[in-house]
Amino acid sequence: MATLMANVQNLGRTLMLPIAVLPVAGLLLRFGQPDLFDVPFIAAAGAAIFSNLGLLFAIGVAVGFAKDNNGAAGLAGAVCYFVATQGARTLIAVPPDVLAGVEESARVLAENAWLDREIGKLGVPVGILAGIVSGILYNRYHDIRLPEFLAFFGGRRFVPIAAGCVGVMLAAIVGFGWVGIEGAMDAFSRAVVASGEIGLFIYGVLNRILIVTGLHHILNNVAWFIVGDFGGVTGDLNRFFAGDPEAGRFMAGFFPVMMFGLPAACLAMYHATPRERRAEVGGMYLSLGLTSLLTGVTEPIEFTFMFLAPVLYAIHAVLTGLSMVIMDILDVKLGFGFSAGLIDYVLNFNLSTRPLLLLPVGLAYGLLYYGMFRFCIARFNLKTPGRDATIAAPAGPATPSKAGQAAGYIKALGGADNLVSVDACMTRLRLVLAEPSKVDESQLKALGAKGVIRPSATTMQVVLGPIADQTASDIRAELGMQRDNQLQGMAESEQAGAVPRAVVDPILTALGGADNVRAVKALASRITVSLSDRSRADDQALKALATRGVVDTGPDTVHLLLGPQAAAVGTAIGDILEGRKNP
Repeated sequence: MATLMANVQNLGRTLMLPIAVLPVAGLLLRFGQPDLFDVPFIAAAGAAIFSNLGLLFAIGVAVGFAKDNNGAAGLAGAVCYFVATQGARTLIAVPPDVLAGVEESARVLAENAWLDREIGKLGVPVGILAGIVSGILYNRYHDIRLPEFLAFFGGRRFVPIAAGCVGVMLAAIVGFGWVGIEGAMDAFSRAVVASGEIGLFIYGVLNRILIVTGLHHILNNVAWFIVGDFGGVTGDLNRFFAGDPEAGRFMAGFFPVMMFGLPAACLAMYHATPRERRAEVGGMYLSLGLTSLLTGVTEPIEFTFMFLAPVLYAIHAVLTGLSMVIMDILDVKLGFGFSAGLIDYVLNFNLSTRPLLLLPVGLAYGLLYYGMFRFCIARFNLKTPGRDATIAAPAGPATPSKAGQAAGYIKALGGADNLVSVDACMTRLRLVLAEPSKVDESQLKALGAKGVIRPSATTMQVVLGPIADQTASDIRAELGMQRDNQLQGMAESEQAGAVPRAVVDPILTALGGADNVRAVKALASRITVSLSDRSRADDQALKALATRGVVDTGPDTVHLLLGPQAAAVGTAIGDILEGRKNP
């Protein structure tokens, strides 16, 4: 069950890579429209991204699922997607009524147009599925060894080939089962639309509740890219930018909450703070409120009270659901390319339906949030930031990490040896830890973390806001530098016995344990390791430890490129293995 949850959360994270392209697409599409700058080629550039979302999801999800985010997985995702969609296209029968009354000279054009539109409906679902399959294939077969006469097609080159074969199977499933698949999708879309305000309320509440697990991205993808159909364009977000007057129902309700409600909640929490501590938290609340107002990024705010005052978060989730209902009753249709902030509201104003109604609704929501937060905090003595016993996070969002700050995060997370994997989504570090008990949460908050989530026994998510991805990159770079320096220090030692076990043990663990190592040989700048079972080795951990490279030279032989310190490391590992044989 834990593994299933981890995989689902990983899917939620990988979906953010292609979604991150949408703000650029929205800007290009809007700037090129006649009501703004009227530059057709810019509008066409933005439309091209929206028209190929399925391909973007196939590439992005595959790269995200690959254990080392290698581009070969993205290529495999694209291959699988093209094979699946174009193969299915030839198997789908065009209904006779589509071509009724069409002149013979135009029948091919009409047939192709219909097929393009129908295949487009499945673009995103097929793209996501192709990405998942390709990422899994990469993790399983990126180091496969083939017979010598086929050796050129081994390793990473094998992955796109395997993905293409899976694409053929997907093409057969989609093509031969098209009538049933299309009917199921239409029935699902009609059911969602028919659910009316009840469905919107449930969607709004779940959208906020699932934030704690990161699974809200999956829910959003269903609403924004699958539900509904407008001339072959599916999904609330896609249809909004395609000009569908009925699109925007699954986005409009977020604007009163993100532009007015949560900034007012920040003001309420600030006013509820004792006067002597307001200077301590004032800058933080101001920056969080402005971030939500302008960009619609809300997680940094939500994590300030999600765990300290869960009753407030429950109220917030319910109010989000109610906002979806209110905006739908008022027939307000708003959309965004990134999130429900002021920038998207202004940019897409002319595409919206009754956009001015957001102002009175938003002001009312601001007063409602402020009043309910102030009342609940005072009535139940809720320990929001500034009222709790701990030191509040520093004023303002955390600045982009430099080497010193990255080192601070590494130390707070239990040190380099405690970090098995470092990744990030839009607003969170996503970590796999050797010993979660070593993490110092108070130090993380002092560095700027807004919250910490522990989805499983060995995983952790640290909420930082929009700088999360850059911070993860800085941490990975600092880890590489620390390990290089540590190994260089060992190379300068005259005795192999001086190599600390704290350095050698992680290498043995990444190799699948000392019992998985049959032999080790030290060369000038590398060590050659023979393994009993190559699949037990953790490639991602090995690449983090052997920062100069990892090379497979046989089915069960791996070279770790360590530089001049290789001899010391190889001798130390050999001594450990010898000690196991002769205790």
